[in-house]
Amino acid sequence: MTAWTEHLARLGANLADAALHFSAPASEARAADEATIAVPLLHLGVIRSVGPDSAEFLHNLVSNDVKKLAADAAEWNSFNSPKGRMIASFLMWAEAEGHAMALSADILPAFLKKFSMYVLRSKVKLSDASATLALVGVAGPETAAALQAAGIELPAADMRQTVNAAGVRCIRLDPQTHVLAVPAESAPAVYDALLAKGAVKAGTAAWQLRMIRAGLPLITAPTQEEFVAQMLNYELIGGVNFHKGCYPGQEIVARTQYLGKLKKRMYRVALPAGAAASPGMDVYAPDFGEQSAGKLVNTAPTADGGSEALAVIQCSSAETGNLHLGAPDGPALALLPLPYALG
Repeated sequence: MTAWTEHLARLGANLADAALHFSAPASEARAADEATIAVPLLHLGVIRSVGPDSAEFLHNLVSNDVKKLAADAAEWNSFNSPKGRMIASFLMWAEAEGHAMALSADILPAFLKKFSMYVLRSKVKLSDASATLALVGVAGPETAAALQAAGIELPAADMRQTVNAAGVRCIRLDPQTHVLAVPAESAPAVYDALLAKGAVKAGTAAWQLRMIRAGLPLITAPTQEEFVAQMLNYELIGGVNFHKGCYPGQEIVARTQYLGKLKKRMYRVALPAGAAASPGMDVYAPDFGEQSAGKLVNTAPTADGGSEALAVIQCSSAETGNLHLGAPDGPALALLPLPYALG
């Protein structure tokens, strides 16, 4: 354990499971509904790209425009296979000497190894910064007050960032949702300050529920190379630039955008209590019979004992509303609204 995780354990965090939690799932989901939560984002890791060629190197590999990423900005981004299937999704931000990418920790080692194969003669160094940089998610109606009281300057707009004198970086996803990137040695003090100002400690599932309701997907090991960017609504959340030039999978992503109607989209769904749900599980619908009509992307329990998920589903199947999990006669799924229009 690190000093950061030891501190969380002293605060009552259960670190034995894959997802960190402080209390029962329903209790943490209720906090995500009603309170301002402070979540150690241990399910994410950070890769740093440092060097004079960082912007150009990354720009040639990912779906968004890195060359035009401002020093005070962040963006959603992805790395795709030659067939246009997403290998990793990540939040990217600019740093003084390069860039950082926050992605699912379960895919980070293999992704870093694969990404490093492209460095060649580029003046750039890639490294796993997860041990030196702690990520904390803060979300809820009193987020701004908690951050300011903890000495953290607020970004002026969505997908903008600030860095204070102590090196604490604050990235605003929306007015009530921020991600902090904190030097690991400072993480316990910053977290305690947030709790002292009224934020409620919560675990991974509470943050995932917030991300599901925001329509922000995260690629994890079970869903790697399953989806083209638009299936995950990535162009709708600003994760794809269609004018930046070539990158792996670019031709497929562009063709999906400009030729024909998109057959699959990502939807938000509700699952009933007792329905076991996990990323990669199949969704079924009558118009596809015994064949899968989609897959779950991310899932999280809700306060009522059920769960919510982001799911990539055939548009024709979603339009009927007759959706089932795991089998054609499995638990019924109910469509829920997303905060943006699917178009």
